[in-house]
Amino acid sequence: MNVKDGLSYADAGVDIDAGNALVERIKPAAATTNRPGVMDGLGGFGALFDLKAAGYSDPVLVAATDGVGTKLKIAIDTGLLDTVGIDLVAMCVNDLVCQGAEPLFFLDYFATGKLEIDQAARVIDGIALGCKLSGTALIGGETAEMPGMYHGGDFDLAGFAVGAMERGASLPANVAEGNVLLGLASNGVHSNGYSLVRKIVERSGLGWDAPCPFGDGTLGAALLAPTRLYVKQALAAYRAGGLNALAHITGGGLTENLPRVLPKDLGAVIDLDAWPLPPVFQWLAAQGGIAQSELLKTFNSGIGMIAVVEPDKADALADLLRAQGETVFVIGQITKSEGVTYKGSLL
Repeated sequence: MNVKDGLSYADAGVDIDAGNALVERIKPAAATTNRPGVMDGLGGFGALFDLKAAGYSDPVLVAATDGVGTKLKIAIDTGLLDTVGIDLVAMCVNDLVCQGAEPLFFLDYFATGKLEIDQAARVIDGIALGCKLSGTALIGGETAEMPGMYHGGDFDLAGFAVGAMERGASLPANVAEGNVLLGLASNGVHSNGYSLVRKIVERSGLGWDAPCPFGDGTLGAALLAPTRLYVKQALAAYRAGGLNALAHITGGGLTENLPRVLPKDLGAVIDLDAWPLPPVFQWLAAQGGIAQSELLKTFNSGIGMIAVVEPDKADALADLLRAQGETVFVIGQITKSEGVTYKGSLL
């Protein structure tokens, strides 16, 4: 075979040098997430973590994985890439804390058709920021360049988080009739329901760069508000005592996520008049003609996390969470009936 006809991996569309350059570019951001237990930096075949150095004596590990969903499409279409990494982290670590676990480390998977270092670095910088804000170390990941699989600047993200708790300290625990529900405010749509969001925006005739009809800035930027990180606040409440369960309100809304942390013979009554429906959901409901029941089982509707607490600790825990920066609403209580029952109205 003639040497001049030889092919390289770059000829096939995969640039190993670009991948190496990205690793070097993101190392400083990853270093800002270091915490007790981290044993090595990026670049190895695997990442090491020392549970004893993290302060655990008899730990149980808890793992979670998730993505950002079609919210990514808005980020790609608008070029606003700096916060979807926060979403990725939040979707994983907020789930871990619902088990009573402290998130310890995080790994990401970034897949694209052609690696653009600046694009990828902006996303991964957001992942590092999400890790830093939740006390979680970014200790590894994978960047996959796959020509023919993704087109036009598209990419996909997946995240993997591992946390730990001391044996016997898991949530939910001791949930009982009369427990009080504290709702922690969301920061918008978070990372679920975006296929419906995009359909509604298409129907509205507005572009992503149009002035936001329910707030400041552009519509695209408003809908990319990152998922809130509840980790440090929730762990503080758990360690204070009286917290029996946490429910991260993601896909399925309040209707389907709260029952996941309740015993089979218990349900909940939620007062929809206990908090104001954020403007983004008012706009989505009006533009899409969305019924209240659909809103409550598709979106978080303004409540990103629910804490199930002992009645005699409810005021103290609400105050503690507010001191941690949370907006807290007393939204209901646990009852003997199964499932979630609503009173009042959001719309």
